[in-house]
Amino acid sequence: MEIKEILEYLPHRFPFLLIDRVLQLEPAKRVVAIKNVAINEPFFQGHFPENPIMPGVMILEAMAQAAAILSYKTLKLSSERNFLYYFVGVDNARFKKPVIPGDQLVLDVCMIRIVRGIGKFSAVARVGDTVVTEAELMCAIRERDEA
Repeated sequence: MEIKEILEYLPHRFPFLLIDRVLQLEPAKRVVAIKNVAINEPFFQGHFPENPIMPGVMILEAMAQAAAILSYKTLKLSSERNFLYYFVGVDNARFKKPVIPGDQLVLDVCMIRIVRGIGKFSAVARVGDTVVTEAELMCAIRERDEA
């Protein structure tokens, strides 16, 4: 899945879109996506200017965005953007190694279950063969209010 299709499913835009490409997708099972980490990411201006490190919460957000794509495809929801995907929980998050500019973050997210629009996922982020972050995520799909 290239960026144009990703933009049809995720409402995020620069600077908060954190998925650059989807490499593999098996509905109801697994998604593998990438985030290319560049020095011009806005968060590096303050985290930390002399030693830039991608914030852990941004890695978790990238995992959640990958989970959103997996959920939309699993539930066969159209890309009309009448749904929003909310991050509702994170358990057992572990940050094992810093992610720095120039790294390519590979996000491997497996669906544990999805019931009534709430999904639970196991997620691992790697740089090369090295695990940098692991977490269990919970996310909810809700219809967007028309206001």
